[in-house]
Amino acid sequence: MHHYSQGEPTRQGHKGIAEGYYEEEQGLLGFFGPVSHLIKKKPSTRWVEIEGPLRPHMYDLVELPKSPQWQRLLYNRSVSIYKSCCEPSSNATLRAARDADGDLLYFCHKGSGRILTEYGLLTYSPGQYIVMPKCLTHCFVPEEKTEFLIIENHGSHYQEPDRGIVGRHAPYDINALGKPDLQAQQEFLSKQGLEILEVEVKHSGRPTLFRYRECIMDTVGWKGDLFPYTLHMDHIMPLMSHRVHLPPSAHTTFVARDFVVCSFLPRPLEQDEDALKVPFYHQNIDYDEVLFYHDGDFFSRDNLHAGMMSFHPAGFPHGPHPKAVKNIGGKTHTNEYAVMIDTRWPLSVDPQLESVELADYWKSWQE
Repeated sequence: MHHYSQGEPTRQGHKGIAEGYYEEEQGLLGFFGPVSHLIKKKPSTRWVEIEGPLRPHMYDLVELPKSPQWQRLLYNRSVSIYKSCCEPSSNATLRAARDADGDLLYFCHKGSGRILTEYGLLTYSPGQYIVMPKCLTHCFVPEEKTEFLIIENHGSHYQEPDRGIVGRHAPYDINALGKPDLQAQQEFLSKQGLEILEVEVKHSGRPTLFRYRECIMDTVGWKGDLFPYTLHMDHIMPLMSHRVHLPPSAHTTFVARDFVVCSFLPRPLEQDEDALKVPFYHQNIDYDEVLFYHDGDFFSRDNLHAGMMSFHPAGFPHGPHPKAVKNIGGKTHTNEYAVMIDTRWPLSVDPQLESVELADYWKSWQE
């Protein structure tokens, strides 16, 4: 398609919007495809009633019962999103896990500890991503009570985002990845007197338990480019423009075939006087959007706390709440840590989430 315009559009998206007017971005392919910017007299979120299943959702995951079992939250044919908790144990015999249904991306919301793998020892702390490729055996040894958000990739493998013209060291340097340490694991197992004699394998959603007489973590060496690794939010350098607000896709951390995972991190706000400083009103037409609030001050939403999760299905415009637009004037930086999952195919909601949904969330855009 060719680029056309009518009326009085802005010269630059997210910039130079006349006072009293509002911009809405309508785009395909998760901000990567064709896009238009509409200048409107009123916000697109000024609904007074929503009748039907298509509406925004907010869930307080803090209120879900704590369980070591994976609690499914949202899912489709390409991805499943879970919450799980684990606690320190005095058992000398441990059970490992192996997922034959897809790559796993663990995000540590709370807690710290170690991960034992066939490739060596990894450590984790709040704000840490752990990439566990499909079928790799691993075992968590928490040092304190731990909560994970888990993103299971059914249809592909996790890859790095396309770095394009920003170069090989953005948004994170490969050297920032935490690599497994085989020697440290051997020393840890010996010092703690630990053995892993059981492996629970998940295949087609069903568990199978394998038992062994000797510890299965007996690797003495390995080489290759398939292994588990970690990446901490503190080691991600958010892409920024001091002149104009960048789309969420600029903050992509991991890419799968039918979804992406983005990290929202503290950053300076745009400095140009006519620049939009809050997330823009938009329709991400092809993607459902999920946002897990990890830590900090979530300035684009009201009445939020860490551990909540929003779900905005494709099909309606959304954007900042009115109070965020009014309060942005005195701010110079964002101070939020959040994980976003944008999915190409519609997500289904697990029934257990209904008990922790904030039913009036759709009203939160009203003045």
